[in-house]
Amino acid sequence: MKNYFTHFTFLLLLAVLFSSCDGDYRREAQGQFGNVVVVMDSTKMSSETANAIRSTFGGGIEYFLGFESRFDLAFRDFDSNEELEEVKFNKNIIIASPIDAETNVGKLVRALLSDEVEQSVKNGESYAFPLDDKWYRNQWTLILTSQSDSTLASKIRNGEQNLMRSLIDKELARWTEEIYERGEKYAIEDSLMENHGWKIRVQHDYYKHLDTTYVQDGEINHLVTMQRQLPNNDRRFYGWWKSGVSNINFLDEEWINSRRDSLWEERFRGTLDSSYVTTEYRISPQTRSFQLNGDIAYETLGWWRMTRGAMGGPFVNLTVYDDETQRLFMLGFWQFAPKYRKRRFVRQFRAMVRTFESDSTWNQTNLATN
Repeated sequence: MKNYFTHFTFLLLLAVLFSSCDGDYRREAQGQFGNVVVVMDSTKMSSETANAIRSTFGGGIEYFLGFESRFDLAFRDFDSNEELEEVKFNKNIIIASPIDAETNVGKLVRALLSDEVEQSVKNGESYAFPLDDKWYRNQWTLILTSQSDSTLASKIRNGEQNLMRSLIDKELARWTEEIYERGEKYAIEDSLMENHGWKIRVQHDYYKHLDTTYVQDGEINHLVTMQRQLPNNDRRFYGWWKSGVSNINFLDEEWINSRRDSLWEERFRGTLDSSYVTTEYRISPQTRSFQLNGDIAYETLGWWRMTRGAMGGPFVNLTVYDDETQRLFMLGFWQFAPKYRKRRFVRQFRAMVRTFESDSTWNQTNLATN
C-alpha cells in the first residue's frame, strides 16, 4: 500500500516574529492540552473529511477500558478577520478544505501554501502540512487539503498514525515543560545516576519507595520504585534492569509483555493473598519502537488490572536496550485514579519516561562493583 506519509510535506513559511536573538517573544497560544480547534466551512462539518478528522483525532483511545477521546475537537468557521484572529490564537489548530473550495477556509488554505505546494496538492502528491509556532509560541497547526472531500477523507484515514504522531509529539514536549517547571527531585536523580548509572527526571512530589537487587531464575536483577500518592490518585514508577545482555534477539512484544507481567506479579501485590497487578489482555496493549538517545526503545501502552480485585488503570512501559553497557531496562508508570479522566496522566507518564538517560561508560567503570 502506498505510504501517504511520504508526501507529508513540512512547509517553511515565514511568520511575523516579535523576537530577538534571545528567543521568541510572541504571546503563547491559548487553549488546554488535548484540545483541538478544527477550522472548516460550516456547510462541511458533516462531510467525509469532517468525519475522518473526528475518527482520527477524536476517536477513542484503543488501550483504555472505557471511552476517552484522543483529543477533544471543536469545529469552527470564520466570517471576518476578527474571527480569524481568534482562531489563530489557539494552541492546536487543524485547517481542512479541498484545495479549490471557494470558501473562506479554502482561500485561507491557498494563502498559506506556495504556488508550488498548491500544485503538488492538485497533482495528488501532498495533502498534510504541519506547522510549528505559525502565529504564536508553542502552537501546532495542521493544514489538510486535497482535490476533493472524499479524496482528503481517504488520505486522512490512511495516514492516521503519522498524523496523530505529529500532534502527540508536540503534546509530549509541552507536558515535559509543564511537569518539571514546578520543580523536580534532583537528589533522587543524582542518586540514581551515581549509584546505578541511569536516571529519569523525577517530578517534585514523587518519592523513592524501593531500591533493591535480587536473584530470579538464577539471574541478578535490579529494581527501583517510586510513588506519588494523592487522594484518589495513586501513581507508581518502576525501573528494572539487567546487566550482561549481549544481544536482544529475544526481544519482541511477547517477551516485553511476559517480563512486565512477571515483574508486576513479583513486586506489585494486592492486599489479598495471591492478588497482584497484571496486564488486562481483553484490551490489547500497543507496542511501537523508536530511537531514544541513540538506543532502541519499545513503548507499550495498555491497561492493568488487579487479580482477585476490581482495581485497574492505564500504564506506560518503556523497554530500552543500551548496547554500549549491555544493559536492558524496563521502566514504566501505572495509575489508579477511578475518579479522574486518564488521558492527561498517560501523556505525562509518556513524557516523563522519555527523560530516561543511561551512562554509556557504566559497564567499564562500575559494573564490577554494582
